[in-house]
Amino acid sequence: MVRGMQLHLSCSALGIQATQQEAIDLAAANGFDAVDADGKYLNTLSDSALADLTGYLRDKKIVWAIAGLPVDFRRDDAAFSSGMAQFPAYARGLQRAGVGKVTTYVLPRSETLTYVANFKLHAVRLREIARVLGDAQIRFGLEYVAPKTLWTTGRYPFVHTMAEMRELIAEIQQPNVGLVLDSWHWYHAGDTAADITALPAEAVVSVDLNDAPAGVPKSEMTDNHRELPAATGVIDIRAFVGAFETIAFHGPVRAEPFNDAVRKMAPAQAAAAAAAALRKALMGG
Repeated sequence: MVRGMQLHLSCSALGIQATQQEAIDLAAANGFDAVDADGKYLNTLSDSALADLTGYLRDKKIVWAIAGLPVDFRRDDAAFSSGMAQFPAYARGLQRAGVGKVTTYVLPRSETLTYVANFKLHAVRLREIARVLGDAQIRFGLEYVAPKTLWTTGRYPFVHTMAEMRELIAEIQQPNVGLVLDSWHWYHAGDTAADITALPAEAVVSVDLNDAPAGVPKSEMTDNHRELPAATGVIDIRAFVGAFETIAFHGPVRAEPFNDAVRKMAPAQAAAAAAAALRKALMGG
């Protein structure tokens, strides 16, 4: 096991429908270290109920991994403004619960905005989001999306490599913003282990581990047909994981395969399969 990397159970990434407590129980039963935080649910809890839940987490030796972002920054100004009006309360609720990370992804295309116009819009909106999270002492992770079948299907391609995402993060100019790095997107972007080892560990917020299907040309792979980590060997998981070991990354690592076979499993079976795949990947493939 790579020291410092937390086995992270993300039920939604495996197609598991679970309440917050059910997710904690699944994580504990399968040897995970961390679990997704349901931010909206946590915001509904009274102080005493939240104290009970955080005590339950401690008893199970589970910590919070990440929470989702409820603000729609990809559409029109009205949708963004509406989300931002509620967002400070959401962020304070996460802080109150002890959740320290929020992550989201950036779409790699637009039908209406050129690359430069889209870059400017994302920088402004994500800066606003990052400031609110920073006020709540929460880190903000951004993930680029790299399959060719996604960034070529819009009129204007957008950010879909690590270098481009680092440029966007630099433009956001907020110290709590970092990368979400996924072996799937790293592979599709043509990024390398050297791109990761060039980063300080604090530049990475969280990590996703996935493999790619065998026998499918990279240019034809679709984002919703991935494999569990180290399942096929198409992606060089050893090089990817080894790079994080080199920079001494400490944080959550999850499987996010969007895989039909995994989705059809019972919750306990899917969680066990993800845990086994993560351990295999983190122990050298």
